[in-house]
Amino acid sequence: MTNFQTAPIAEVVESILADGVIDDAEVAELRKRLYADNKIEKDEAEALFKINDGVKGKSNSAAWTNLFAEAVSDFLLNDETSPGVVDDNEGTWLIKKLEGDGEIDANEKVLLKTLKEKAKSLPKELQEKLKNWGV
Repeated sequence: MTNFQTAPIAEVVESILADGVIDDAEVAELRKRLYADNKIEKDEAEALFKINDGVKGKSNSAAWTNLFAEAVSDFLLNDETSPGVVDDNEGTWLIKKLEGDGEIDANEKVLLKTLKEKAKSLPKELQEKLKNWGV
């Protein structure tokens, strides 16, 4: 098994996607990896979307939804340039990630609801998308 704490994030993603499911142990190890430095980096947030797209529709750990929503929210809201706010650049990035696979899945809707609750503000484009997506 890949060492989630020392392997490059791309290798961790491939290890998780190898069987197409993310289980409790993988979620726990991934959480430790992501929060080891108390900050979610862009490559880590992008890895989370790759994992989410790769395990969609499978019997995944219930903890996966929470980790996905929490970590991506932390990436967007706990940055130095716009703390507590999803700025225009972040909104554009998020929309691109969400629309990348052609559908907004249940985990992504949890993420969006989390952002609506936690963010001090969201860019207008994202607010419009939320309405269209029924969030």
